[in-house]
Amino acid sequence: MASQLHANNLLDRVAQNKVSTALGIRSFPLAETILVAKTAGYDSVFIDLEHTTLTMKDCGQLCITAMQAGITPFVRVPHQCGDGFIQRVLDAGAMGIVVPHIHGVEDSKKVIGISKYPPVGHRSLTGSLPHFDLKPLPAPVTAPLLNERGSTVFLMIETKDALENVDAIAALPGCDVLLVGANDLSIEIGTLPDFDHPRFIAALEKVSAACKKHGKIFGIGGLYHRPDLMERLINEMGCRWILGGLDLSLMLNGAKANCETLSKCSAKLTGKL
Repeated sequence: MASQLHANNLLDRVAQNKVSTALGIRSFPLAETILVAKTAGYDSVFIDLEHTTLTMKDCGQLCITAMQAGITPFVRVPHQCGDGFIQRVLDAGAMGIVVPHIHGVEDSKKVIGISKYPPVGHRSLTGSLPHFDLKPLPAPVTAPLLNERGSTVFLMIETKDALENVDAIAALPGCDVLLVGANDLSIEIGTLPDFDHPRFIAALEKVSAACKKHGKIFGIGGLYHRPDLMERLINEMGCRWILGGLDLSLMLNGAKANCETLSKCSAKLTGKL
């Protein structure tokens, strides 16, 4: 029966002690963006509905396209968006939900509750989901599979409160990933822009320890520009999910590099035209 559900590359790669990587999508909700992610070698995408103008329709189309391409779609929802919004995102095709600005156990429980079907949570049943290519399968088949592999819960650790309560959050059944938002967390603890600050490194180590203790996945966002720190996170702290660059940032960086190359080619022009 598990083969009827699209693959969750994050869970599969973690089971093989491999790292899962994601392309961030914030500006270009196109099928081509999914194919770029696949061709570039990413195994998942991070569809951002928090800092973006993407619509629910954009989200659904990206999720469906991603699953058909063998890429696992995870979606970040806006802060305090409500249970109904989270459920719509999951029904639209997200295989995981990323929730920002977590503070403690209570708001974590609320996220898990709406993301998982009974007996784990209280998500409402519906049929013909994109996760199963719209096949009309019975709930006793789909609900357990989605609970286990099709509704991965990412709780973002990016507040002082979440950092203080990280062990209790990691202990919750239904919490799958603790995702550190490097920029927001470093602002909260007063270390931005110094990602080498001992207090920031200690925060990463605290999240790592909670993940290892409770068997949860450690994820990181915002540090792909620091390969030295990423190597430490992966090899010493056990980080297994990495949010890479965002679509707009990667396009802008590529465009700037291209423009600089063209400018160098014309640098010695001396009015010959």
